[in-house]
Amino acid sequence: MFRGNYTAKIDDKGRLKIPNAFRTLVEGHHGPDVFVTSLTGESVRIYPMPIWMALEEKMAKVPSTHPARLKFFDRVNYFGQTAAFDNQGRVIIHPRLRESASMAGDVDVFGQYDYLDVWNHERFVTKLQHDPYTDDDARALAEFGI
Repeated sequence: MFRGNYTAKIDDKGRLKIPNAFRTLVEGHHGPDVFVTSLTGESVRIYPMPIWMALEEKMAKVPSTHPARLKFFDRVNYFGQTAAFDNQGRVIIHPRLRESASMAGDVDVFGQYDYLDVWNHERFVTKLQHDPYTDDDARALAEFGI
């Protein structure tokens, strides 16, 4: 399980240095292969390949003509590519996604249970300010016993 937030850097070649705490978990449980993608182009999602493949298996049960399935695959494939951690724990963020998500220099890497979310720091702070956690959010989670 991935949790917490670590800062990291995207180098001039578009490689993200995965924080060691996350890299150890990914490689130890799933190996070095990942799927790097996004649904919106605002941020980067990094799925360990076995987690991504399990998600694809679930999506295979949705009819191939279902509009939500088509939208999902249009977006994750437009922004996505397979990758693998190199010997220094870096993974390439391909140019289209790097540009769309403003991935340069310092970024925030968040654990999101079974995948990693990578955000441009300023963009994420703006998101927090424009979409605060509300009492309605707390009530919605209370329905699940949280």
